[in-house]
Amino acid sequence: MAAYRGTDYLLLDTLLGDEEKLVRQTARQFVEDRVLPLIKDCYNQGRFPAELIPEMGQLGLFGANLEGYGCAGMSNVEYGLLMQELERGDSGLRSFVSVQGSLVMKPIHIWGTAEQKDRWLPLLQSGRAIGCFALTEPGFGSNPAAMTTRARRDGADWILNGEKTWITSGSVADVALVWARSEEGIRGFLVERGTPGFTASDIHGKLSMRASITSSLSLSDCRVPESSRLPGAAGLKAALGCLSQARYGIGWGVLGAASDCYETALSYAKLRKQFDDRPIASHQLVQEKLAWMITEISKGQLLALHCGRLKDQGRIEPAHISMLKRNNVAVALECARISRDLLGANGIIDDYPIMRHMCNLESVKTYEGTDHIHALVIGEAVTGIPAYK
Repeated sequence: MAAYRGTDYLLLDTLLGDEEKLVRQTARQFVEDRVLPLIKDCYNQGRFPAELIPEMGQLGLFGANLEGYGCAGMSNVEYGLLMQELERGDSGLRSFVSVQGSLVMKPIHIWGTAEQKDRWLPLLQSGRAIGCFALTEPGFGSNPAAMTTRARRDGADWILNGEKTWITSGSVADVALVWARSEEGIRGFLVERGTPGFTASDIHGKLSMRASITSSLSLSDCRVPESSRLPGAAGLKAALGCLSQARYGIGWGVLGAASDCYETALSYAKLRKQFDDRPIASHQLVQEKLAWMITEISKGQLLALHCGRLKDQGRIEPAHISMLKRNNVAVALECARISRDLLGANGIIDDYPIMRHMCNLESVKTYEGTDHIHALVIGEAVTGIPAYK
């Protein structure tokens, strides 16, 4: 097969600078050379490709849009292009990088003490340490304000009790950013692996995100020192602010999965012959499906790029990110379904990436804000009336 050159029907490359293109090409080459040769087997085996972590650290993929501590200091558009290329490889890989940078490194970078930053950020940036973000609970996903995990002061320490679930990288994380309710409000704590009372177990039986580690965490009278609390991480707004950064990356990332499905279907349709030995790409109904996909992918790319420019200007709003995540995930999932249809029975076998992307995207549609929750965020922004209850 010819080398992947990207999906760019509207000549959007003309809107990118040389540095942005270089970042994208570096990530694209990494996916081509290191991810695609092994991701099918990883997915089938239910295994995260941990052997890639050191290389991802060397490439500057972790905390890529942060400054200092070895971070690459990329713009938000460059970061988005990076997420797009990684998710063309697999949603699980993009999710790992997103959690490491957006949900663990960024809050430490913003709200941590100098000691916390000096200790953790260089380790996380290089991949020598892995982090996880523990907000979701067994009984509370879309309503994190109702969390039951508790933190209480005990002298100079804090005692944490509660359960967290659907935590990416939870069982392999060296440090977990745990959100808990205290008498002072919701607070964030850095809980290290091996802390007495802190345990993690993997969730098995997944039919989606199989090349990603997903875990449940338990905190039973888990004692951590005051120095483990992120002093600036106060209130639920802080936790949701972390998620905004991650959702922004998702809005870009899913376009990579959508493009992979589209390009696979386009190539297949040109080669697959049916009825009078003609390629199925010559049929009107097939062309209509291809036209829909490339149109929606192009619109999604424009939305992502504009949001990226707004973010770099400090003008983006949470509702903008909700629109980006909600629209582009829906487009990507529909592209996967249409592509599967165009491949017929071949669409369900692992010789092609479509079914893997489709299963992954079902999870991406749900996590870090469901489609319905993002619709309500947008609805509140345009009406001024919250309708969450």
